[in-house]
Amino acid sequence: MTLIGWLQILLFLGAILALTKPFGTFMYRVFEGEKTWLTPVLRPVERVIYKVGGVKEGEEMPWTTYTVAMLLFSIVTLLVTYAVLRFQAFLPWYDKTYMTTTMTPDLAFSTAVSFTTNTNWQAYSGENTMTYFSQMVALTSHNFFSAATGIAIAIALVRGLGRRSAASIGNFWVDLTRTTLYVLLPLCIVYALVLCQQGVVQNFHPYGTVKTLEGASQVIPGGPFASQEAIKMLGTNGGGPFNANSAHPFENPTALTDFLQVLSIFLIGAGIVYTFGLYVGNTKQGWALWGAMGFLFLIGVSVAYTQEAKGNPLVAATGVEDRASVLGDSGGNMEGKETRFGIARSALFATVTTDASCGAVNSMHDSYTPLGGLVPMANIMTGEVIFGGVGAGLYGMLMYAILAVFIAGLMVGRTPEYLGKKVEAFEIKMAMLATLVLAADVLLFTALASVSHVPHPAAYWNTVGTSVNALASANTNNSGPHGFSEILYAYDSTTGNNGSAFAGISVNTPFWNLTQGISMLVGRFLMIVPLLAIAGSMVKKKRVAASAGTFPTDTPLFAGLLVGVVIIVGALTYFPAVSLGPVVEHFLMHSGKTF
Repeated sequence: MTLIGWLQILLFLGAILALTKPFGTFMYRVFEGEKTWLTPVLRPVERVIYKVGGVKEGEEMPWTTYTVAMLLFSIVTLLVTYAVLRFQAFLPWYDKTYMTTTMTPDLAFSTAVSFTTNTNWQAYSGENTMTYFSQMVALTSHNFFSAATGIAIAIALVRGLGRRSAASIGNFWVDLTRTTLYVLLPLCIVYALVLCQQGVVQNFHPYGTVKTLEGASQVIPGGPFASQEAIKMLGTNGGGPFNANSAHPFENPTALTDFLQVLSIFLIGAGIVYTFGLYVGNTKQGWALWGAMGFLFLIGVSVAYTQEAKGNPLVAATGVEDRASVLGDSGGNMEGKETRFGIARSALFATVTTDASCGAVNSMHDSYTPLGGLVPMANIMTGEVIFGGVGAGLYGMLMYAILAVFIAGLMVGRTPEYLGKKVEAFEIKMAMLATLVLAADVLLFTALASVSHVPHPAAYWNTVGTSVNALASANTNNSGPHGFSEILYAYDSTTGNNGSAFAGISVNTPFWNLTQGISMLVGRFLMIVPLLAIAGSMVKKKRVAASAGTFPTDTPLFAGLLVGVVIIVGALTYFPAVSLGPVVEHFLMHSGKTF
């Protein structure tokens, strides 16, 4: 560990803190239809969109209609993306010379679901599988759709908590349009131009083949990728055009782009917390949530940086000089990391991308030390509520806030209240449903993949009768607890709509594509629907006057309780599984055993 490493982490947190209020205020004005500096240019475009789409801007929806609209929009965009992927060989910019991975029905299903749910899990190498047309029309456009949907859901829940005795929580089509038009598009245009200036690729050139210094041939891909990179990070999508993702110099070429990428991952997630405070009429409520998120972030990044800086004791014991010494992190674990980023920025990136439901990576989590790799895994297990994905972090943390006030109410023996509204049985049932369904999704699929022998369909057509090795558990590159961690992380990531991986597991088989597709749908929609139900219930309730027995929810005490609930719920749910993976691997590593 170095002072410079810690200063980089603190600089990042300070930048996020400085941007929270102005950006949160801007989003509040956008969703309330107030005038902003973009209004003169974009308001006429917004009106045209409503007219063409038949949307009545002033007509709001109850939670049931809002939910149906969101689900129908997601289904239609999923089917369009699936069709583009299946027929990309007949669409523009297809070059069979370099497209070496076939987009099979199961892979197309998994990929379409992945981008619909803001997961962006990639069971393929982008440069060998996706055409420029597919990258732009199917994937980049879906990055906007899924991000805008998440933000819209968060705003709907905030309205449900903040309004008094109302019957509606907004209009989904209006929220979707304003998010895309006023928030995502302007930011992405500016961001993409900055990335281009820094060297991120943005072209339509065909792939080139060059001779290396050793005389070998190497394919150099190109493509319209700066524009995809911008929404990939701002929308916490994470799916990159290259297999190496943000470790690839065409996606992340400089120290500045690396800093901008982690900053953009948290930007909307942090700002919308302040937006929440404005909606409920008390910005201290937003800062209490921000404080809880910030504290959990510091815990995670501190553990990750500390463990990676310590490195593997078995390597140190052999006297092997680690390349981390070049960057002043002597003795640290540089396996799977770019020397141009070093340990501190790699640990920061890994923590941020899994605090949010982004999943972009500038280093390979599979090569982290056991406890260093536990951090991104545990971040996803919290429900990615540490600033979180665009919208998803806020509505996930509000779910924990409802559980926290319920626990506080039990402590003092009175009906719990949040923001002046009573939290009753229905809200607790919906919050627990979302919590338990997600946990069951991760653990049951992990158990199934760990023990099942699932034959590949080709085995049935093998005339020789030889078994085709496509066992779920056999697709891991490591045995023992690390192999189990690879499986656990895979379903943790897809259920949490993160999309990152331990990168030590081969998942492009029918078993993995189908089960992970299901887990992504469960993780997205079986969390959203219960939370919208909570919004629909809470919006109808009257405010209850505060009394001496009211537990304040805008104080450091509540922020501390919220941190405790997030940690305890995660620990009680996932600790047995984590113990079989990274925890036992940590102790075995110190006893001289590796996997």
